[in-house]
Amino acid sequence: MYQSHRPGNFSSFPPVVKNLLIINAICFLAYIVLQGRGIINLNQTLGLYYPESVYFKPFQIISHVFMHGSFMHLFFNMFSLWMFGSVLENYWGPKRFFIYYFVTAFGAAALHIGVNAYEVYQVKELVSTFLVQPDYDQFFKLIQADNFLANDTQVADFLLGWKADPSNPEYVNGAKEIVEYMVARKMNVPVVGASGAVFGLLLGFGMLFPNTTLMMLFIPFPIKAKYFVIFYGALELYQGFSNNPSDNVAHFAHLGGMLFGFILIKIWNKNNRQNFY
Repeated sequence: MYQSHRPGNFSSFPPVVKNLLIINAICFLAYIVLQGRGIINLNQTLGLYYPESVYFKPFQIISHVFMHGSFMHLFFNMFSLWMFGSVLENYWGPKRFFIYYFVTAFGAAALHIGVNAYEVYQVKELVSTFLVQPDYDQFFKLIQADNFLANDTQVADFLLGWKADPSNPEYVNGAKEIVEYMVARKMNVPVVGASGAVFGLLLGFGMLFPNTTLMMLFIPFPIKAKYFVIFYGALELYQGFSNNPSDNVAHFAHLGGMLFGFILIKIWNKNNRQNFY
């Protein structure tokens, strides 16, 4: 990926970007080494859990930003941090860039938790209805509302068995265990990565340098930054609402980073009409 026009020096490493790159690399190395030796899984400890989860700790609101699930996850986030973050830090200065980066990171976490809260509430309502009348029909409706379990072969076999023997109390007990798992799964999956803040950087770059032409590896033609931001934001929104059971990406966290970045830039620009930010 390259730019045909560069408003900043992409080869430079301004201080905040440089230190973020170093910290993220160290955290990923520690995660690999400690997990490989069976000592601790840092992603499970430092990843962000839903606040009602037994695994949630307040420090995860910050720590999850520095953790990544794989080398490619780390590489693409850090590459984007270097590419877009270096330009923004050179333009804004370290202090304003630091504020922007972490506001978008926290905004990403906030929107992700908000969407997760809505999903958890829906599941709890369905589970409460089922527990009042724990029969096959109610359980079937509950499973169909969960894209992950609706495509699980073991759950499908369980449904077939229960339908063939509806009076068997073992199926009721088994169904209760499954619905308890449904709620726990919504709350006990950690989120890791700097992607929310990186999407905030992308949004900021698109707003400050909208007509800069980008050539992306997965788009076979040059595209202006403002159109790329719109395209990527719309894609994330579509994927977020698609709720694909095989998709483990926190799309609403990405959108949260973009949303809070947009709001912050508008606030900065409100009283300074001579400069964009």
